[in-house]
Amino acid sequence: MPSLSDLQREVLLAELGGLRKFCYSLTGSAADADDLLQATVERILEKGMPEDAHVAKWAYRVCKNAWIDELRSREVRHRYPLGVGADEMDQSPSAEHLAGGEREIEAVTAALEQLPVDQRLSLTLVAIEGKTYAEAAEILEVPVGTIMSRIARARKQLMAIIGSDSKE
Repeated sequence: MPSLSDLQREVLLAELGGLRKFCYSLTGSAADADDLLQATVERILEKGMPEDAHVAKWAYRVCKNAWIDELRSREVRHRYPLGVGADEMDQSPSAEHLAGGEREIEAVTAALEQLPVDQRLSLTLVAIEGKTYAEAAEILEVPVGTIMSRIARARKQLMAIIGSDSKE
């Protein structure tokens, strides 16, 4: 594959904000989101993309695949830890996670994290990133109907989670 054209680079730069939000929705941590964004951009710059590729869709797909690779490597590291302290490091919360915020934002974030990954990704792409169902389907490589049903289930589950939290 050829390297990026100047136009592709410009489009990729313009998409970085949305791509970072997508990274955060995948990771749930600002630090991990930054790392994932960097890995995504590095992979795109290193390997390039086809001239006829839609830059944003390509970038989201590369990001999703990079996250899947990261999850697999984390699973291996958990299965075969290097030392005694490895598990302790993984369980310590990040400073961003401990920092205060508004209760509603925390409730929604917590509720989003309880959703299955496929529902969370679909909902994030459409509701937060403003992608169409078709664009989300292409990014996640599933049919449009699957995106629609995932979003419907995610919304229903979010309402149940947030509703039960507000009653307590």
